[in-house]
Amino acid sequence: MLRLAIQKSGRLSDDSLALIRECGISFASSTYKLKVEATNFPLEILFLRDDDIPGYVRDGVADLGIVGQNVLVEAGAADLEIEALGFSKCRLSLAVPRGDAYGSVADLQGKNIATSYPHILGDYLAGHGVQAHLHTISGSVEIAPSIGLAEAICDIVSSGSTLLGNGLREVETIFRSEAVLIAAPGLSSDKQELLDQLRFRMQAVRRARRSKYIVLNAPAAALDQVRALLPGIKAPTVTPLAEPGWVSVQSVVDEDNFWHLTGQLQAIGAEGILVLGIEKMVG
Repeated sequence: MLRLAIQKSGRLSDDSLALIRECGISFASSTYKLKVEATNFPLEILFLRDDDIPGYVRDGVADLGIVGQNVLVEAGAADLEIEALGFSKCRLSLAVPRGDAYGSVADLQGKNIATSYPHILGDYLAGHGVQAHLHTISGSVEIAPSIGLAEAICDIVSSGSTLLGNGLREVETIFRSEAVLIAAPGLSSDKQELLDQLRFRMQAVRRARRSKYIVLNAPAAALDQVRALLPGIKAPTVTPLAEPGWVSVQSVVDEDNFWHLTGQLQAIGAEGILVLGIEKMVG
């Protein structure tokens, strides 16, 4: 059985559990339990503090973990990462009070900076030849300038609303993060086989999330142009319609390119464009 450690609460926890469920793995939900076992896959889920997950995986207490890259790098455990998961994206940024002048990171020379990420920030400042006084805070970093503890902060930013609400403005992004899957070194062959199965499912779910299934009608005369725009996995599926001179085309497209492709398809005569979500995509 595999042991997977995830954050016990918050957005990363919710996103991680959603991914596991989309992989077809069932387990009972509980607000109080710190450990649950899946009912249809040999997997046990541990709910831990995110800062503790790299250490648990490094020590082999947990076989796997899902954690933010920011936490992983701060813990000096980047070597444990085996796959980026594409969700819970955020950035680690420097911020200063809105009324303060700021030209570049050099303006922070000799200043006090509050952060929960002293190692990442220290490396960034050293790389720019800046020496500053770092105050390590485990939470509520945004309050530091207003109580006179620091002239700047370095913290995780998603939307920026928390900074705005505390009178701060973002001035530098020093690190970009997303959820990653990590694994303990030296897994047994049995556990490695289970890990391969789990990653196969995760990759199928992630491919489906990034893709849409598209069905459209197009003039047969424009088929070569349509095929050039919609290559599909290998090639689009083309079916003649009852109306002479028209075909139905089915294909898979990347969601990021969909709206741009739609305009191009309409320009060459495509009609009745139908877009469907994909639950899983294998291969």
